[in-house]
Amino acid sequence: MAAKTVRGGWLLSLPALVLLAVAAVGPLLIMVVYSFLLPGEYGNVEWGFSFDAWTGILFTRDVFDDTLRLEDAHLSILLRSVNLSLLTTIFTFAVGFPTAWFIATRPQRQRALWLFLITIPFWTNLLIRTLAINEIIRAEGLLNNILIGLGLIDQPLQIIYTDTAVFIGMTYVYLPLMVLPLFAAIDRFDMRLLEAGYDLYATRFQVLRRIIVPVVKPGIIAGSILVFVPALGAYVTPRILGGGKQMMIGNFIELQFGQGRNWPLGAALSVTLLVIVTAALLVYVRFANREVRHG
Repeated sequence: MAAKTVRGGWLLSLPALVLLAVAAVGPLLIMVVYSFLLPGEYGNVEWGFSFDAWTGILFTRDVFDDTLRLEDAHLSILLRSVNLSLLTTIFTFAVGFPTAWFIATRPQRQRALWLFLITIPFWTNLLIRTLAINEIIRAEGLLNNILIGLGLIDQPLQIIYTDTAVFIGMTYVYLPLMVLPLFAAIDRFDMRLLEAGYDLYATRFQVLRRIIVPVVKPGIIAGSILVFVPALGAYVTPRILGGGKQMMIGNFIELQFGQGRNWPLGAALSVTLLVIVTAALLVYVRFANREVRHG
């Protein structure tokens, strides 16, 4: 009877599994295959086995003696992507933690309103939100006009088309993804633990480090993953606020499939991005399992 039930469950799940295999695993396999082929003259691929795409991620061949040398431009893009994603994660946590704590400590009737305000940006298209940030930080934008009006600066600050602009844009876009998991963790926090800590003469910093942070650690890890993963593969925000000058790995992949006409390199970069994201998710799973083992 149990075997029949299990068999019936698998049969019911079969359409979803087939759809998942076709829609998710299928394109991934195509990218893996393409990464070991030769680039076509006008795009697409030529069916010949080659490791050139994987080598081209970090190295380039000299046109005279065919020796390999480090490709500084590619390495710079990869490092910029990881650095900006990490900075975005850290800053969203620095802003999101006190925000989530404030919401979680409000009266029950007020929490829904504050959460509603946090989720409002999700109602607007990402492109529109990014353009709104562009209007604020550009040379003739709201920020520079206010600073000049207050007499704090004489010339507009050149923020747009820099790493700073991309960082500001991604922080704004992904901040709710940090606040919501933190709120969920803090909302379950037993406030009596704070009283116990203060009764034992712990300082505020000791209470934060040894009571609050360990208890809400699953929310911190979940929020960090939710911010880091999409920030690493961001395309729209770096494209608009970076202006094509401050390129990230998502823009670089699009460039290879478009103007670069090097589909194998684009495929290899896509798989590399997937590996980095998978590594981040494995870290999250490891920490989550450790929390389960320790209750």
